[in-house]
Amino acid sequence: MSLLDTLDVPVSNTVRSKLKQLDWGLMFVFAMIAAMGVMLLYGAAGGAWQPWALNHMVRFGVFATMMVAVALVDVRFWYGLAWPAYLLAVVALVGVELFGKVAMGAQRWLMVGPIQIQPSEFTKIATALALARYYNDLQVVRRDGLGVHLIPLVMVAVPAALIMRQPDLGTALMVVGVGATLIILAGLAWRWIIAAGVTSVAGAVVGFLFFMSEFQKERVFNFLDPSRDPLGTGYHITQSKIAIGSGGLFGVGYMQGTQSQLDFLPERHTDFILAMLLEEFGMVGGLFVLGLYAVAMGYGVRVAMQARETFGKMLAAGITMLLFIYVAINAGMIVGLLPVVGEALPILSHGGSVMMSMLFGFGLVQSVKLHRSRSLGNSFGRK
Repeated sequence: MSLLDTLDVPVSNTVRSKLKQLDWGLMFVFAMIAAMGVMLLYGAAGGAWQPWALNHMVRFGVFATMMVAVALVDVRFWYGLAWPAYLLAVVALVGVELFGKVAMGAQRWLMVGPIQIQPSEFTKIATALALARYYNDLQVVRRDGLGVHLIPLVMVAVPAALIMRQPDLGTALMVVGVGATLIILAGLAWRWIIAAGVTSVAGAVVGFLFFMSEFQKERVFNFLDPSRDPLGTGYHITQSKIAIGSGGLFGVGYMQGTQSQLDFLPERHTDFILAMLLEEFGMVGGLFVLGLYAVAMGYGVRVAMQARETFGKMLAAGITMLLFIYVAINAGMIVGLLPVVGEALPILSHGGSVMMSMLFGFGLVQSVKLHRSRSLGNSFGRK
């Protein structure tokens, strides 16, 4: 009997029993990240609950409740919803292209009555759902050839291209990153992976020369040499490095950071909140928060390894990789290892769409764990 066979425990259908089986430790980890976010946002506003801290606290309460609700729903429901969710996401992206609201030089939002939504945030989850279902239903023994992966490649390329037109390079890279992870995990041969890597480098050069907007090119130039325009396009990364350097090992103290409190650090409530944290609490504080994210990622990896169905394995792996990409891009961005692409840290930064999509995603991961004994029918590798 395998280890996974020992985990094949009947799942009770009562809400009470399911609530007992939820991993509340994961919720505690996310609550600690959110609490740190509230504290930082309170300080970023000069010791005021408005306009960010109180809003952040309320959002976390609502979305954490949503996460629990998503986890309680049978994973077979999310399996059935995978294709409709993906198609709806693509239609919404087309809607942004045709009718989207333009703000700060980008067209990324749809207005649904008084509500402003950013479809690209939910496209990441929808793409992971659809790819997980595709590979779960795939009745092919050998998966190392390119042929069985052509449809997933198109499924990733379509939303990524639509998001690039907004333009939103960071989110497009996330969709590609999650898609590439699942395609590789599905069994694509290394020769194709290496060929894809070489092609991606060549494509990046061509994209930079002929398809990137001037705004995006400036971000790349600033990444290579922030000092070329320290008071203009290189201002963000320059001030971020100053904040991180002044924080040292233990930081200068809560609400004592000159870069954040004197408004030198831009976007300190969203994209550069980690730089603010490093200034006020130092490397120790930064490692503590990154460690919390690592715990959440470890949970996702464990669920993916223990899942019995291909759908659950792929979905948990995709959501976990999405969180990793968020953290890696933001951390690399604020220290100058990556270009500034405007990606916030989920749950820590102020931003409803990012928080909602990430907590929804980990609600799906918990659903996979909670209902791992459920059978989806066509699952590759099942006996």
